[in-house]
Amino acid sequence: MRAPLFAVLLLACGAAFAGAQQYEPLADNVRAAMSAAVSDQSAPYLSFKDPESARTWLNEMSSRLARRIPDRRSRTELLKTVHHEAMRAGIDPQLVLGLMEVESGFRKYAISSAGARGYMQVMPFWINLLGHPSHNLFHARLNVRYGCVILRHYLDIEKGDYFRALGRYNGSLGRSEYPDLVLGAWKGKWGYHGATS
Repeated sequence: MRAPLFAVLLLACGAAFAGAQQYEPLADNVRAAMSAAVSDQSAPYLSFKDPESARTWLNEMSSRLARRIPDRRSRTELLKTVHHEAMRAGIDPQLVLGLMEVESGFRKYAISSAGARGYMQVMPFWINLLGHPSHNLFHARLNVRYGCVILRHYLDIEKGDYFRALGRYNGSLGRSEYPDLVLGAWKGKWGYHGATS
C-alpha cells in the first residue's frame, strides 16, 4: 500500500501513530535553552497581524477539529495554546496540528506502548532532561510546549529538514511512514492559506 493512501486510511479511521522519541545526550547550552523554553509560562495568545485574521484562523481550525473535540471551549483553548507555542518555537501551527492528529488523534490522555503521553506524545524522560518533576505531560499547555520545543530542537539538528526532524520526533528516523503521515495531514487537512501570524 502506498504511503499517501495509507495516510488517508489511517487518518480516516482515527488511529494514532505514536512512537517513541529517543534519548540523545544534549550539549549543556542546548539543554539550558530548551529548559528555559519549557519553563516559560507566558499566557497563550494569538499573534496575528490583526484581530480579524486571528478570528478567521481560529474559526477555520475549530471547525476542522470539532469532530475530535466537540466542546467548543476546550477546542478553542487547545487551538490558542497550539498557535502560541508553535509560534514561540518558530513552527507552523498547522504542522503541530497535523502531528497531533497522527500522534494521538487529539486524545489528551493518550499513552503509547512506549510510554509517550498526551496530545503530542512526549516521552517522560524529557521531564528529567528539561523540566521539573511536578510537570504533568497530560496538562495540555505543558504537553504542547514540550512537544514544540522538542520538534524545534529536531528541526535545528536536521537543518530544517521536516522529513528527518519528524522521524526523530517519532523515533522512526530513516523510515518514511510517520513523516509522510504528518506531512500529508499538515498539507491536507490542516493546511491553511491565510496568515498564521
